[in-house]
Amino acid sequence: RLDLVESGGGSVEAGGSLTLSCAASGSEYYGYSLAWFRRAPGKERVGVAVIGSDLSIMYAESMKGRVTVSRDNVKKILYLQINDLQAEDSAVYYCAAASGLYFTWNQGLYDSWGQGTQVTVAS
Repeated sequence: RLDLVESGGGSVEAGGSLTLSCAASGSEYYGYSLAWFRRAPGKERVGVAVIGSDLSIMYAESMKGRVTVSRDNVKKILYLQINDLQAEDSAVYYCAAASGLYFTWNQGLYDSWGQGTQVTVAS
């Protein structure tokens, strides 16, 4: 398992951008699939982006065109850039890691989670 710590959240005006980071500690970081999820107030946690150990990427349909996920296997940091933020993007954003060859939205397969970082978009 990895220890994950998110940062980069905050308050932003609608139409603005943010880059979230997720710093990891642990071994064999390169072998993990990594993902971003988010939980809006009163809603379930849902997937935003996944980047596999082979750098395959998938995005939630609702976020396509506005988000970019990337990873730095040397620094052990996962990133999520979100552009054109809207009020409905306000949520706690979590990073997660799945050991093994998973490339999935299935949250049950992610065995490492960060504590989350709050993003608030003012309309």
